[in-house]
Amino acid sequence: MHYRRFGRTNLQLSLFSLGTMRCLDSWESFQATLNRGLDLGINHIETARGYGSSERWLGRWLQEKGRPQGLVLTTKIPPLPDRTTMAAYLQDCHARLAGEPIDCLALHGLNTWEHLAWVQQPEGCMAAVRQAQAEGWIGHVGFSSHGSRQLIEAAISTGLFDFLNLHYYFFFQRHGPLIDLALQQDMGIFIISPADKGGLLYTPSQTLVDLCQPFTPLALTYRWLLSQPGITTLSTGPAHPEELDFLPPLVDQSQPLSELEAATLDRLSQHQTLVLGTDQCSQCYACLPCPEAIHIPEVLRLRNLAVAFDMENFGRYRYAMFEQAGHWFPGRRANRCTDCGDCLPRCPEQLPIPTLLQDSHDRLQGPQRRRLWD
Repeated sequence: MHYRRFGRTNLQLSLFSLGTMRCLDSWESFQATLNRGLDLGINHIETARGYGSSERWLGRWLQEKGRPQGLVLTTKIPPLPDRTTMAAYLQDCHARLAGEPIDCLALHGLNTWEHLAWVQQPEGCMAAVRQAQAEGWIGHVGFSSHGSRQLIEAAISTGLFDFLNLHYYFFFQRHGPLIDLALQQDMGIFIISPADKGGLLYTPSQTLVDLCQPFTPLALTYRWLLSQPGITTLSTGPAHPEELDFLPPLVDQSQPLSELEAATLDRLSQHQTLVLGTDQCSQCYACLPCPEAIHIPEVLRLRNLAVAFDMENFGRYRYAMFEQAGHWFPGRRANRCTDCGDCLPRCPEQLPIPTLLQDSHDRLQGPQRRRLWD
Protein backbone atom coordinates (compact mmCIF):
# COMPACT_ATOMS: atom_id res chain seq x y z
CA MET A 1 0.00 0.00 0.00
CA HIS A 2 1.25 3.49 -0.87
CA TYR A 3 0.64 6.39 1.49
CA ARG A 4 0.32 10.12 0.93
CA ARG A 5 0.53 13.19 3.15
CA PHE A 6 -2.95 14.44 4.09
CA GLY A 7 -2.24 18.12 3.64
CA ARG A 8 -1.39 20.22 6.65
CA THR A 9 -2.60 17.51 9.03
CA ASN A 10 0.74 15.83 8.17
CA LEU A 11 -0.98 12.45 8.60
CA GLN A 12 0.17 9.77 6.19
CA LEU A 13 -2.94 8.08 4.79
CA SER A 14 -3.23 4.96 2.67
CA LEU A 15 -4.28 5.55 -0.94
CA PHE A 16 -7.57 3.88 -0.05
CA SER A 17 -9.70 4.60 3.00
CA LEU A 18 -12.32 2.28 4.44
CA GLY A 19 -15.78 3.82 4.71
CA THR A 20 -18.20 1.97 6.99
CA MET A 21 -21.62 3.11 5.76
CA ARG A 22 -22.48 -0.14 3.95
CA CYS A 23 -20.88 -2.93 6.00
CA LEU A 24 -23.72 -3.16 8.50
CA ASP A 25 -25.39 -6.48 7.65
CA SER A 26 -24.01 -8.17 10.75
CA TRP A 27 -21.42 -7.67 13.46
CA GLU A 28 -19.43 -10.60 12.10
CA SER A 29 -19.32 -9.14 8.60
CA PHE A 30 -18.39 -5.72 9.99
CA GLN A 31 -15.39 -7.15 11.84
CA ALA A 32 -14.29 -9.21 8.86
CA THR A 33 -14.48 -6.19 6.55
CA LEU A 34 -12.37 -4.00 8.82
CA ASN A 35 -9.82 -6.75 9.37
CA ARG A 36 -9.55 -7.34 5.64
CA GLY A 37 -8.95 -3.64 5.10
CA LEU A 38 -6.13 -3.61 7.64
CA ASP A 39 -4.58 -6.68 6.01
CA LEU A 40 -4.43 -4.74 2.73
CA GLY A 41 -2.58 -1.86 4.41
CA ILE A 42 -5.50 0.55 4.85
CA ASN A 43 -4.79 2.79 7.84
CA HIS A 44 -7.77 5.18 7.62
CA ILE A 45 -11.30 4.24 8.70
CA GLU A 46 -14.20 6.62 8.24
CA THR A 47 -17.55 6.51 10.01
CA ALA A 48 -20.29 9.04 10.75
CA ARG A 49 -23.05 9.76 13.20
CA GLY A 50 -25.56 9.22 10.39
CA TYR A 51 -24.28 5.77 9.40
CA GLY A 52 -26.66 3.66 11.43
CA SER A 53 -24.82 1.46 13.95
CA SER A 54 -21.42 2.16 12.36
CA GLU A 55 -19.95 4.34 15.12
CA ARG A 56 -21.03 1.97 17.90
CA TRP A 57 -19.73 -1.09 16.08
CA LEU A 58 -16.45 0.64 15.33
CA GLY A 59 -16.10 1.54 19.01
CA ARG A 60 -16.78 -2.06 19.98
CA TRP A 61 -14.25 -3.31 17.41
CA LEU A 62 -11.61 -0.92 18.77
CA GLN A 63 -12.29 -2.08 22.32
CA GLU A 64 -12.15 -5.77 21.51
CA LYS A 65 -9.25 -5.66 19.06
CA GLY A 66 -7.28 -2.80 20.53
CA ARG A 67 -6.52 0.17 18.36
CA PRO A 68 -3.98 -0.85 15.71
CA GLN A 69 -0.81 1.22 15.67
CA GLY A 70 -1.01 4.04 13.16
CA LEU A 71 -4.76 3.76 12.60
CA VAL A 72 -6.33 7.10 11.62
CA LEU A 73 -9.94 7.51 12.68
CA THR A 74 -12.40 9.93 11.06
CA THR A 75 -16.00 10.56 12.00
CA LYS A 76 -18.50 13.06 10.68
CA ILE A 77 -21.16 15.21 12.36
CA PRO A 78 -23.59 17.54 10.58
CA PRO A 79 -23.08 21.30 10.96
CA LEU A 80 -25.26 22.56 13.81
CA PRO A 81 -26.57 26.02 14.69
CA ASP A 82 -24.99 26.46 18.10
CA ARG A 83 -22.11 25.49 20.33
CA THR A 84 -24.19 23.65 22.94
CA THR A 85 -25.83 21.25 20.49
CA MET A 86 -22.54 20.51 18.78
CA ALA A 87 -20.85 19.83 22.11
CA ALA A 88 -23.53 17.26 22.95
CA TYR A 89 -23.15 15.59 19.55
CA LEU A 90 -19.38 15.47 19.93
CA GLN A 91 -19.60 13.85 23.35
CA ASP A 92 -22.07 11.31 22.00
CA CYS A 93 -19.76 10.38 19.12
CA HIS A 94 -16.80 10.14 21.48
CA ALA A 95 -18.74 7.74 23.70
CA ARG A 96 -19.87 5.62 20.73
CA LEU A 97 -16.24 5.32 19.66
CA ALA A 98 -15.30 3.98 23.09
CA GLY A 99 -13.57 7.21 24.09
CA GLU A 100 -10.91 6.82 21.39
CA PRO A 101 -9.21 10.00 20.14
CA ILE A 102 -10.73 11.17 16.86
CA ASP A 103 -7.93 12.09 14.48
CA CYS A 104 -10.16 13.85 11.96
CA LEU A 105 -13.61 15.32 12.39
CA ALA A 106 -15.55 16.36 9.29
CA LEU A 107 -18.60 18.56 9.29
CA HIS A 108 -20.87 16.20 7.37
CA GLY A 109 -22.91 17.92 4.71
CA LEU A 110 -21.98 21.58 4.81
CA ASN A 111 -24.54 21.97 2.07
CA THR A 112 -26.15 25.40 2.39
CA TRP A 113 -25.16 29.00 2.96
CA GLU A 114 -26.95 28.81 6.31
CA HIS A 115 -24.68 25.92 7.33
CA LEU A 116 -21.65 28.03 6.46
CA ALA A 117 -23.02 30.90 8.54
CA TRP A 118 -23.36 28.56 11.54
CA VAL A 119 -19.72 27.58 11.16
CA GLN A 120 -18.55 31.19 11.09
CA GLN A 121 -20.56 32.45 14.07
CA PRO A 122 -18.40 33.09 17.18
CA GLU A 123 -20.59 30.81 19.31
CA GLY A 124 -21.53 28.47 16.49
CA CYS A 125 -20.67 24.81 16.14
CA MET A 126 -16.96 25.42 15.52
CA ALA A 127 -16.59 26.82 19.04
CA ALA A 128 -17.44 23.39 20.46
CA VAL A 129 -15.07 21.71 17.99
CA ARG A 130 -12.22 24.01 18.98
CA GLN A 131 -12.88 23.24 22.65
CA ALA A 132 -12.66 19.50 21.96
CA GLN A 133 -9.41 20.11 20.09
CA ALA A 134 -8.05 22.05 23.06
CA GLU A 135 -8.96 19.12 25.31
CA GLY A 136 -6.97 16.83 23.02
CA TRP A 137 -9.52 14.29 21.80
CA ILE A 138 -10.26 15.87 18.43
CA GLY A 139 -7.37 16.29 16.02
CA HIS A 140 -8.01 17.96 12.66
CA VAL A 141 -11.19 19.44 11.22
CA GLY A 142 -12.53 19.30 7.67
CA PHE A 143 -15.84 19.16 5.87
CA SER A 144 -17.83 17.39 3.21
CA SER A 145 -20.43 19.05 1.04
CA HIS A 146 -23.18 18.24 -1.43
CA GLY A 147 -23.59 21.95 -2.12
CA SER A 148 -22.66 24.12 -5.06
CA ARG A 149 -19.12 24.73 -6.21
CA GLN A 150 -19.50 28.35 -5.11
CA LEU A 151 -20.45 27.28 -1.59
CA ILE A 152 -17.51 24.87 -1.32
CA GLU A 153 -15.17 27.59 -2.59
CA ALA A 154 -16.43 29.90 0.14
CA ALA A 155 -15.99 27.23 2.82
CA ILE A 156 -12.42 26.52 1.70
CA SER A 157 -11.65 30.24 1.69
CA THR A 158 -12.58 30.62 5.37
CA GLY A 159 -9.28 28.94 6.27
CA LEU A 160 -11.07 27.05 9.06
CA PHE A 161 -10.57 23.57 7.64
CA ASP A 162 -7.62 21.21 7.35
CA PHE A 163 -9.10 18.80 4.81
CA LEU A 164 -11.87 18.41 2.27
CA ASN A 165 -14.08 15.39 1.58
CA LEU A 166 -14.94 15.91 -2.07
CA HIS A 167 -17.24 14.45 -4.71
CA TYR A 168 -15.04 14.41 -7.81
CA TYR A 169 -14.96 11.62 -10.36
CA PHE A 170 -14.18 10.89 -13.99
CA PHE A 171 -17.90 11.13 -14.71
CA PHE A 172 -18.25 14.30 -12.60
CA GLN A 173 -15.31 16.65 -13.08
CA ARG A 174 -16.96 19.96 -12.23
CA HIS A 175 -15.25 20.10 -8.84
CA GLY A 176 -11.74 19.84 -10.27
CA PRO A 177 -10.94 23.55 -9.64
CA LEU A 178 -11.76 23.03 -5.96
CA ILE A 179 -8.77 20.72 -5.60
CA ASP A 180 -6.41 23.45 -6.75
CA LEU A 181 -8.04 25.93 -4.38
CA ALA A 182 -7.79 23.54 -1.43
CA LEU A 183 -4.17 22.71 -2.21
CA GLN A 184 -3.31 26.42 -2.05
CA GLN A 185 -4.20 26.13 1.65
CA ASP A 186 -2.40 22.79 2.00
CA MET A 187 -5.65 20.96 2.73
CA GLY A 188 -5.85 17.20 2.52
CA ILE A 189 -8.11 15.88 -0.26
CA PHE A 190 -10.30 12.86 0.45
CA ILE A 191 -12.39 11.67 -2.53
CA ILE A 192 -15.61 10.14 -1.23
CA SER A 193 -17.80 7.47 -2.84
CA PRO A 194 -15.95 7.17 -6.16
CA ALA A 195 -17.40 3.72 -6.85
CA ASP A 196 -20.97 4.48 -5.77
CA LYS A 197 -21.71 8.13 -6.52
CA GLY A 198 -19.03 8.01 -9.19
CA GLY A 199 -21.25 5.77 -11.33
CA LEU A 200 -22.26 2.56 -9.47
CA LEU A 201 -19.02 1.13 -10.78
CA TYR A 202 -19.26 -2.06 -8.73
CA THR A 203 -21.96 -3.10 -11.20
CA PRO A 204 -21.12 -1.40 -14.52
CA SER A 205 -23.15 -1.71 -17.69
CA GLN A 206 -21.85 -4.02 -20.38
CA THR A 207 -21.34 -1.02 -22.66
CA LEU A 208 -19.04 0.59 -20.11
CA VAL A 209 -17.22 -2.70 -19.52
CA ASP A 210 -16.54 -3.06 -23.24
CA LEU A 211 -15.36 0.53 -23.66
CA CYS A 212 -12.92 0.26 -20.74
CA GLN A 213 -11.13 -2.86 -22.00
CA PRO A 214 -8.50 -4.00 -21.10
CA PHE A 215 -9.32 -2.41 -17.74
CA THR A 216 -12.39 -2.62 -15.55
CA PRO A 217 -14.41 0.61 -15.22
CA LEU A 218 -13.74 0.71 -11.48
CA ALA A 219 -9.99 0.21 -11.76
CA LEU A 220 -9.65 2.67 -14.65
CA THR A 221 -11.54 5.48 -12.93
CA TYR A 222 -9.66 4.83 -9.67
CA ARG A 223 -6.41 5.12 -11.59
CA TRP A 224 -7.59 8.43 -13.07
CA LEU A 225 -7.98 9.73 -9.53
CA LEU A 226 -4.82 8.17 -8.09
CA SER A 227 -2.69 9.62 -10.88
CA GLN A 228 -3.45 13.11 -9.53
CA PRO A 229 -0.86 13.77 -6.80
CA GLY A 230 -2.98 16.41 -5.05
CA ILE A 231 -5.51 13.75 -4.07
CA THR A 232 -4.54 11.97 -0.85
CA THR A 233 -6.96 9.07 -0.53
CA LEU A 234 -10.05 7.47 -2.07
CA SER A 235 -12.95 6.09 -0.11
CA THR A 236 -13.97 2.50 -0.64
CA GLY A 237 -17.19 1.46 1.05
CA PRO A 238 -17.57 -2.33 0.94
CA ALA A 239 -20.65 -4.09 2.26
CA HIS A 240 -18.67 -7.30 2.76
CA PRO A 241 -14.95 -8.16 2.90
CA GLU A 242 -15.15 -9.79 -0.53
CA GLU A 243 -15.84 -6.37 -2.06
CA LEU A 244 -12.24 -5.45 -1.24
CA ASP A 245 -10.84 -8.22 -3.42
CA PHE A 246 -10.31 -5.82 -6.33
CA LEU A 247 -7.92 -3.63 -4.33
CA PRO A 248 -4.58 -5.52 -4.23
CA PRO A 249 -3.52 -4.61 -7.80
CA LEU A 250 -4.25 -0.92 -7.12
CA VAL A 251 -2.76 -0.22 -3.70
CA ASP A 252 0.59 0.95 -5.10
CA GLN A 253 -0.63 2.45 -8.39
CA SER A 254 -0.10 6.16 -7.73
CA GLN A 255 2.04 6.88 -10.81
CA PRO A 256 0.92 9.03 -13.78
CA LEU A 257 -1.47 7.43 -16.25
CA SER A 258 0.07 5.09 -18.81
CA GLU A 259 -0.45 5.77 -22.49
CA LEU A 260 -2.95 2.93 -22.65
CA GLU A 261 -4.90 4.20 -19.65
CA ALA A 262 -5.02 7.73 -21.06
CA ALA A 263 -6.09 6.44 -24.47
CA THR A 264 -8.88 4.36 -22.93
CA LEU A 265 -10.19 7.34 -20.98
CA ASP A 266 -10.06 9.41 -24.17
CA ARG A 267 -12.09 6.70 -25.86
CA LEU A 268 -14.80 7.10 -23.23
CA SER A 269 -14.99 10.84 -23.81
CA GLN A 270 -15.03 10.46 -27.57
CA HIS A 271 -17.73 7.81 -27.39
CA GLN A 272 -19.94 10.09 -25.30
CA THR A 273 -19.54 12.93 -27.79
CA LEU A 274 -20.24 10.65 -30.74
CA VAL A 275 -23.34 9.01 -29.26
CA LEU A 276 -24.93 12.15 -27.84
CA GLY A 277 -24.11 14.39 -30.76
CA THR A 278 -25.88 17.75 -30.55
CA ASP A 279 -27.80 16.62 -27.43
CA GLN A 280 -24.68 16.46 -25.24
CA CYS A 281 -24.75 18.76 -22.22
CA SER A 282 -21.25 20.09 -21.53
CA GLN A 283 -22.03 20.97 -17.90
CA CYS A 284 -21.37 24.70 -18.15
CA TYR A 285 -24.20 25.46 -15.66
CA ALA A 286 -25.19 28.60 -17.61
CA CYS A 287 -28.82 27.40 -17.57
CA LEU A 288 -29.13 27.97 -13.82
CA PRO A 289 -31.02 29.22 -11.95
CA CYS A 290 -34.17 27.53 -13.16
CA PRO A 291 -37.48 29.22 -12.19
CA GLU A 292 -38.84 25.79 -11.21
CA ALA A 293 -35.70 24.93 -9.20
CA ILE A 294 -34.81 22.01 -11.50
CA HIS A 295 -31.12 21.15 -11.28
CA ILE A 296 -30.87 21.13 -15.07
CA PRO A 297 -27.13 20.32 -15.40
CA GLU A 298 -27.33 17.36 -13.03
CA VAL A 299 -30.42 15.96 -14.73
CA LEU A 300 -28.73 16.25 -18.12
CA ARG A 301 -25.49 14.77 -16.78
CA LEU A 302 -27.44 11.68 -15.73
CA ARG A 303 -29.01 11.61 -19.19
CA ASN A 304 -25.57 11.92 -20.82
CA LEU A 305 -24.39 8.83 -18.94
CA ALA A 306 -27.55 6.82 -19.53
CA VAL A 307 -27.55 7.46 -23.26
CA ALA A 308 -23.81 7.18 -23.89
CA PHE A 309 -22.86 4.34 -21.55
CA ASP A 310 -26.17 2.60 -20.72
CA MET A 311 -25.77 3.76 -17.11
CA GLU A 312 -29.53 3.81 -16.51
CA ASN A 313 -29.25 2.09 -13.13
CA PHE A 314 -26.97 4.81 -11.87
CA GLY A 315 -29.18 7.49 -13.40
CA ARG A 316 -32.31 6.09 -11.75
CA TYR A 317 -30.50 5.77 -8.42
CA ARG A 318 -29.47 9.42 -8.41
CA TYR A 319 -32.57 10.83 -10.12
CA ALA A 320 -34.82 9.22 -7.50
CA MET A 321 -33.16 11.42 -4.87
CA PHE A 322 -34.52 14.66 -6.31
CA GLU A 323 -37.22 16.02 -3.96
CA GLN A 324 -36.44 13.21 -1.49
CA ALA A 325 -33.17 14.21 0.16
CA GLY A 326 -33.50 17.92 0.95
CA HIS A 327 -30.24 19.84 0.91
CA TRP A 328 -28.29 16.59 0.42
CA PHE A 329 -29.48 16.47 -3.19
CA PRO A 330 -31.10 19.78 -4.11
CA GLY A 331 -33.32 20.36 -7.10
CA ARG A 332 -36.70 19.27 -8.38
CA ARG A 333 -37.50 16.56 -10.89
CA ALA A 334 -37.35 17.25 -14.60
CA ASN A 335 -41.12 16.85 -15.09
CA ARG A 336 -41.57 20.13 -13.20
CA CYS A 337 -40.47 21.95 -16.36
CA THR A 338 -43.17 24.36 -17.60
CA ASP A 339 -41.56 25.10 -20.98
CA CYS A 340 -41.05 28.70 -19.88
CA GLY A 341 -37.94 28.94 -22.07
CA ASP A 342 -35.96 30.93 -19.49
CA CYS A 343 -32.91 28.65 -19.87
CA LEU A 344 -32.84 28.50 -23.66
CA PRO A 345 -31.06 31.77 -24.53
CA ARG A 346 -28.43 31.08 -21.86
CA CYS A 347 -27.38 27.71 -23.25
CA PRO A 348 -24.24 28.18 -25.40
CA GLU A 349 -24.96 24.89 -27.20
CA GLN A 350 -28.57 25.86 -27.94
CA LEU A 351 -29.83 22.59 -26.50
CA PRO A 352 -33.60 21.95 -26.57
CA ILE A 353 -33.53 21.83 -22.77
CA PRO A 354 -37.27 21.31 -22.07
CA THR A 355 -37.37 18.39 -24.51
CA LEU A 356 -34.24 16.84 -23.00
CA LEU A 357 -35.62 17.27 -19.48
CA GLN A 358 -38.78 15.39 -20.39
CA ASP A 359 -36.73 12.66 -22.05
CA SER A 360 -34.56 12.43 -18.93
CA HIS A 361 -37.60 12.04 -16.72
CA ASP A 362 -39.06 9.34 -18.97
CA ARG A 363 -35.76 7.41 -18.90
CA LEU A 364 -34.89 7.80 -15.25
CA GLN A 365 -38.04 7.96 -13.18
CA GLY A 366 -38.36 4.96 -10.93
CA PRO A 367 -39.40 3.90 -7.44
CA GLN A 368 -38.51 6.22 -4.58
CA ARG A 369 -35.62 5.27 -2.31
CA ARG A 370 -35.23 5.87 1.41
CA ARG A 371 -32.06 7.36 2.83
CA LEU A 372 -30.12 5.32 5.40
CA TRP A 373 -31.02 7.74 8.18
CA ASP A 374 -34.76 7.99 7.39
